[in-house]
Amino acid sequence: MKLLTLPGVFAPISDSWMLADAIRQEAIGPGSQALDVCTGSGVLALTAAECGATTTAIDVSRRALLTVRLNAFRSGLRVRALRGRTFAPVAGERFDLIVSNPPYVPSPKPDVPRNGASRAWEAGHDGRIVLDALCDGAPAHLRPGGALLLVHSSLIGIDTTLQRLRRVGLVDVEVRACERGPLGPLMRAQQAAGTIPSDVDEEDVVIIRASAPPAR
Repeated sequence: MKLLTLPGVFAPISDSWMLADAIRQEAIGPGSQALDVCTGSGVLALTAAECGATTTAIDVSRRALLTVRLNAFRSGLRVRALRGRTFAPVAGERFDLIVSNPPYVPSPKPDVPRNGASRAWEAGHDGRIVLDALCDGAPAHLRPGGALLLVHSSLIGIDTTLQRLRRVGLVDVEVRACERGPLGPLMRAQQAAGTIPSDVDEEDVVIIRASAPPAR
């Protein structure tokens, strides 16, 4: 997939491609509804659209939404692009698949940035501000049996995410894929700022999958 990334929009890296591969393993196609939250370049939304799903992409960045629209046009795909935080633009809607590669890098700042490129990766002191909102809001936006796919680093707590998803009522919660490797440039920068312990050299990047209970 060839993507155009406008200045200020985060270009896909390995975690995005891991999640794109996980999307292709889902049973989605014509008639399915997919949602990509924190879409960035739109790679995940476009992957779901390639699989045949009717796809919506959400981001707070106007440049990201323009990037999605341009990439969809270049690929001959249709993606509805909406501006807003997490699920606010799709209130009352439900989907067969929700995916997200949210900001998850711990930051010296207590909240997510209001502007600038760092909105794509900084997520508060523990890196979980956006991730926790996604976990808590997903059940209200999944159709019965629908799936949630999330990607993040082990540095912000894999078990914390698994437990939170179970607590909000999702089922079949599991780590679907895991890749271990050295800290990337963004994590190294935060390590230099003192947010991440200095003795940490590696991280696991994981895909977590959870499902809404099936219809009774």
